[in-house]
Amino acid sequence: MQERTIFYEKVKERLIRYAKVDTQSDRYGKDTPTTQKQFDLARMLFDELNAIGAGEVRLDESTCVVTAKLGSTMPDGGGKPFGLVTHMDTAPDAPGTNVKPWVLEAYDGGDILLNAERGIVMSPKEFPNLLNYVGQDLILTDGTTLLGGDDKAAIASVMTFAEHCLAHPEIPHGPVSLAFTPDEEVGGLAKDLDLDRFGAKVAYTLDGDHLGFYMDETFNASEATLEIKGLSVHPATAKGIMVNAADVAGEFLAMLPRFEKPRYTAGREGFFHVIAVNADVERAKVVLIIRDHDRIRFEHREAYLEKCADALRAEYGADRISLTIEQSYRNMKEYVGREPYLIENLTEAIRMAGLEPKTEPFRGGTDGSALSERGLPCPNLSAGYENAHGRFEYVPIPSMEKNVEILLHLAALFGSLQDE
Repeated sequence: MQERTIFYEKVKERLIRYAKVDTQSDRYGKDTPTTQKQFDLARMLFDELNAIGAGEVRLDESTCVVTAKLGSTMPDGGGKPFGLVTHMDTAPDAPGTNVKPWVLEAYDGGDILLNAERGIVMSPKEFPNLLNYVGQDLILTDGTTLLGGDDKAAIASVMTFAEHCLAHPEIPHGPVSLAFTPDEEVGGLAKDLDLDRFGAKVAYTLDGDHLGFYMDETFNASEATLEIKGLSVHPATAKGIMVNAADVAGEFLAMLPRFEKPRYTAGREGFFHVIAVNADVERAKVVLIIRDHDRIRFEHREAYLEKCADALRAEYGADRISLTIEQSYRNMKEYVGREPYLIENLTEAIRMAGLEPKTEPFRGGTDGSALSERGLPCPNLSAGYENAHGRFEYVPIPSMEKNVEILLHLAALFGSLQDE
């Protein structure tokens, strides 16, 4: 059984309280934020930040972004400022209403009965990572909803870190900026975070599974949409006239490289991934995403789609084929790499907390990907949850405790640096 720290009750209570607030975002929503219920947690955090004594607490009623600051405790008021960014929304991939979190103490390594009435069991045979947490206390769901540890476990750690710093001004640290943003799960990517108001010139997101992991490399990402305008006539008289948009869409799909798809790729290998096809004779639409860690290879992928579209235009007419490519985010590596102390401090803080830092190329993106490109270099520290986006999500309480420790060490390391 793992020994509880002074942060145990705080992170446990916070995650349970936050998890009960339904903050699911909507991938088809057109409003900002995509769901108004995200304001419920935003207002809770706004009140809590004021209650613990944070400075410059603000809730933007138009964007649902909450920001606050912790002042420097260094003797000269100095230290290098840095920020922490977490997201308030939960994924729309599993039910998020009426979440019923509960605590399993001292997990014994066996099957876990989540819901006796429905016979829902979580087993290490299906989820072997459970065996990494034998002896630890876990926060789980009843098996009918997600938990929302993604990213509320991170929020619980950040808020406990902030409260502890404010209650103990003897702890050395420089200025720390905090931000809690909506809609990360549906591509919001902290787009409405006002960087001038945020204040810090560098930051860390907290997101992702597996305690002690960090990310400084993500995909480059774009979304492409091919639209085809067909020409329908009776099949009996169609020779030389008909343009079947569904057939043309099929030709386009056949042009995509056979083995450059998610199911055949891993590590730093990029891919094309078709996410939607809607087609009949007169009109067709193909939507796909493009991913690659390497910027040059990524640009070649975008150029290849243009080449495919040009080939279809040459055969069927330029007015019948439309291709649009919209940027989603870029690999944070080229931005984070310009500030090497970001990873040096983070890995040192992880070691100071008694863990061995681990990393791997992230086959996705984070808010930090977009923020880095906007001029806020922003690697990611894992929030420590497991099985996100599903009904078997859980959070080991010691993972949240450790993240509070990591943040305290990180703050001290930044406090020892001189601001430029």
